[in-house]
Amino acid sequence: MAKKRPQTKAKRPQITEGARAVGADGEIPVVGARESCPCGSGRRYKACHGRAAAQAATELVHRPFEGLSGEGDWVALRELVPAATVELTLKDGLPEGVPSVTLATVLPMAWPALRRDDGSVLLGLQNDTASGDISRDLADTLRRALEAAPGTPVEGRRAPADGPRLQELLDPEGTFEPVVHEGFEFWVPDAENATPEVTASLERANAAAIPTVRLTGVDAAYWCETPDKNHLRWVMPHPEERLLDALARLHAAGRSSLGEGTRLVGSFRAHGLTVPVWDLPSGVTADDVEKPAAEFAERLAGALAVDAPLTADERRARGGLTNRQVTLS
Repeated sequence: MAKKRPQTKAKRPQITEGARAVGADGEIPVVGARESCPCGSGRRYKACHGRAAAQAATELVHRPFEGLSGEGDWVALRELVPAATVELTLKDGLPEGVPSVTLATVLPMAWPALRRDDGSVLLGLQNDTASGDISRDLADTLRRALEAAPGTPVEGRRAPADGPRLQELLDPEGTFEPVVHEGFEFWVPDAENATPEVTASLERANAAAIPTVRLTGVDAAYWCETPDKNHLRWVMPHPEERLLDALARLHAAGRSSLGEGTRLVGSFRAHGLTVPVWDLPSGVTADDVEKPAAEFAERLAGALAVDAPLTADERRARGGLTNRQVTLS
């Protein structure tokens, strides 16, 4: 089980009277912990304005993508899908000189973001983040990518504790439609002129990518192929306890499979959502589970509506499911 970091509320230190102004926007830049604080207080950064940043690093946001369109797909692209892209819609529209902003599961050289030669922005989702709020870290990277010079990557850094989150930058009415790719060729519009480092990174990434397909009939469900068997991993938005009860009711009744030879084997937690997992025979494709998954969604809706206490068989089924549950984040 993943360790839970304590929830804290960080207060932003106040600039003392007589402190010198920093930056045109009045923000205090992030510096090394032992350096003098840029506000001019005379104290080290870690004892002044760095205090809020240090507290933010221990504050865990359990559902960082809550409130974004397609929350389940955000989780899937962060944890499950090797190669995928999504066109993002900004709340205030695209800045001049930025033709598009695209979310990508991962970027070459593990860059947090990249401003391409044509001015377009690629934002990497699967990078390590410096704080407990992935949304704030990604928003900070996105803002810096929009201002970066064309043709340059954006380096990782610790986001300001009071910086915006993705929920403040992205259009809440914008669609979120992931495109799953077989490989990472979307990295390089002109593969023939890619640098040797990017070419080598592309080859390594393609070799490690597990074939993955997003189902079209239900939300945030992804089929993947492995050497021994295939799987369906389905990110669900329902409250965890209620969902586990519903899955247990179906499992005890023999109605939790997706067809002959398939089996609900457990679930895991990721970014505040529960992800049930089915084992599938190696010959079962994504197309083969489209209809069974849609039918299961209907059975699950019925089970979620039941308020009666679990029977003894259902409690045993629930225990089996929870015993095989792990936490990814």
